[in-house]
Amino acid sequence: MEVLEYLKELSLADGISGREDSIRSIMERELKKYCEEVFTDRLGNLIGRMGDKGLKLMLAAHMDEIGLMVKYIDEKGFLKFIKVGGINDQMLLNQKVVVHTRNGKRIIGVLGSKPPHKMKEEERNKMIKYEDMFIDIGAKDREDAKKMGVDIGDWITFKSEFDILGNNRVTCKAFDNRIGCAILLEVAKRLKEEDIKCQVYFVGTVQEEVGLKGAKTSAFRINPDVAIALDVTICGDHPGINIEEAPVELGKGPVVCIVDGAGRGLIAHRDVLKMIEDVSKKYNIPVQYEVGDGGTTDGTAIYLTREGIPTGVISVPARYIHTPVEVIDLSDLENAVNLIVKCVGEVDKYF
Repeated sequence: MEVLEYLKELSLADGISGREDSIRSIMERELKKYCEEVFTDRLGNLIGRMGDKGLKLMLAAHMDEIGLMVKYIDEKGFLKFIKVGGINDQMLLNQKVVVHTRNGKRIIGVLGSKPPHKMKEEERNKMIKYEDMFIDIGAKDREDAKKMGVDIGDWITFKSEFDILGNNRVTCKAFDNRIGCAILLEVAKRLKEEDIKCQVYFVGTVQEEVGLKGAKTSAFRINPDVAIALDVTICGDHPGINIEEAPVELGKGPVVCIVDGAGRGLIAHRDVLKMIEDVSKKYNIPVQYEVGDGGTTDGTAIYLTREGIPTGVISVPARYIHTPVEVIDLSDLENAVNLIVKCVGEVDKYF
């Protein structure tokens, strides 16, 4: 499979935090083609190892996506829910969703709220909160909803399609972070043909969107000498955001994090940054650099594990993160793969 095929299959698959099974199955199927060992740990992280000598390099990408979960079924059969991961309420309204029942059924629903025609003037000028929304699955009442298989705790994903846009760009849900997962698989495929001088651990982590949980436990088990987290990052190249707030653009290469969370998150290790900078220049791979004051990634959990692990983050720039219509440029994806493959070949010179 090519990296675009990986991305499409992974993005269309469903798996919110704590329910990453389908993503793990896809990645396990592919990593078994390339790795000497592939296993799942107690928390659900997927770990594949390539090589049996030299230093340990951990490449980590989280498998989970944002989503919802049923918390109540009212007497008329409408579903109330919680948000799993960071979701802007404005994005939710009028979306189609998929309710995943415990018996494996996929039930389509739509997010609704009070009609604007019946809102008072002061209501129309306010953003509708998710607590005031509901999911309509077409049930006649609570009993009918339960007969359909829906129950408390069922998880919900956004219904989306994978589409090709102009100028080598694509859109779908869950690019955060099925992009990182696709990169992992493509890197593993390409490294299989290389004479690597280190041990590479390919890790699909769980529950990143709700606290970087899987990265912490998998890093503790592997105890790598160096790690790179793979993720997406926000673009500032479209209306509604200032380029100074997010000086990253589509099509200009993968993004190297120097600091995120204004230092409360990751402060990338100097030797990791040096390696990435040298490799990008040596092989003429375009990169962008990022100093962020917002969120963070698995990199933070990894580099605070045990006595500390030298860690960096390489991201693919994406528009409209945490919506069902995220957009990336495929050239950034390809350049991220190239950059990581070349870093694997040079890592023993820096650590």
